[in-house]
Amino acid sequence: MGYADTIYKLAKLIVEGARRNNSKPLKIKLRKLFIVSRDFSSNKGNRNIRLLSTNKLQVNIPWKGWMTFRVLFGKRYIPLVKELVGKALTKKMSYTARIVFRSGRIYLHVSIPIELYLKYFRKGVARSNLLASFDLNSDRINMVIADRLGFIRDVKTEWFPEVTSYGFPRNKANTLRLQALAKLLDYAYHHGVGTVVFEDLERIKKRRYRRSRTANRKITRFPKRKLLEHGIVMTMRYDFKVYLVNPAYTSKIGEKLGRELGLDRHTASAYALALRVIQPEVFKILKNTDSFQNISNT
Repeated sequence: MGYADTIYKLAKLIVEGARRNNSKPLKIKLRKLFIVSRDFSSNKGNRNIRLLSTNKLQVNIPWKGWMTFRVLFGKRYIPLVKELVGKALTKKMSYTARIVFRSGRIYLHVSIPIELYLKYFRKGVARSNLLASFDLNSDRINMVIADRLGFIRDVKTEWFPEVTSYGFPRNKANTLRLQALAKLLDYAYHHGVGTVVFEDLERIKKRRYRRSRTANRKITRFPKRKLLEHGIVMTMRYDFKVYLVNPAYTSKIGEKLGRELGLDRHTASAYALALRVIQPEVFKILKNTDSFQNISNT
């Protein structure tokens, strides 16, 4: 029953995601086989996939019962896993686990409680006054650093155009995007940023497909919500303050700002998102005027 309950909830999420992206749920195809089991503290951390130590794993196979396997973790994760196992076996902590079969190999993915993850992988404590805002795209991430008066202090863009090319591996593409975002967040931390602004996950619009096959491929292959979710976790490692902002009108305002300030439209959109937080009155005026310069006359 544990497996059935978990897989039902996972299937429900997959179907909801397909509908949100205007895809057909009946056309869903799984690219790789997997076994997933939910967290459950009373069952020593997990219902059916149980870590016994940093190198030993038990899996409850319905027709065979509990079976023991060897598992390997990277050296940097050993202290974290050791504490997780100790707390899970004493019923003080739980975790979701997934076993994935891919390219002839078997991988174990463990969802670590965020408080335990930050204990071992926190990178700093951001207490500065500047704000960094991000515009996430399929082939680049644009960042604007601004002060509380709305003046731009720095701009930076990480490019990865190869990820949208035909046949480029999705897993590798997602890794490159995460690495780019991590690099920008680290740059922001070391350049006086204390607050980070992302688009609100719940307000991201459904994918709008176009006539261009190339553009549609970029849209389809870009898991924006997933990148944002990872980005939020990354900000916790630096203890940034995080704002999730309604992205409505930021592209429209970004076009106006880009023309007046000499910024490309993606950087300008990131700046517009920042203005919604630090200068909301200016943002409202920009929404209803034709030019950035007209603010002084409004």
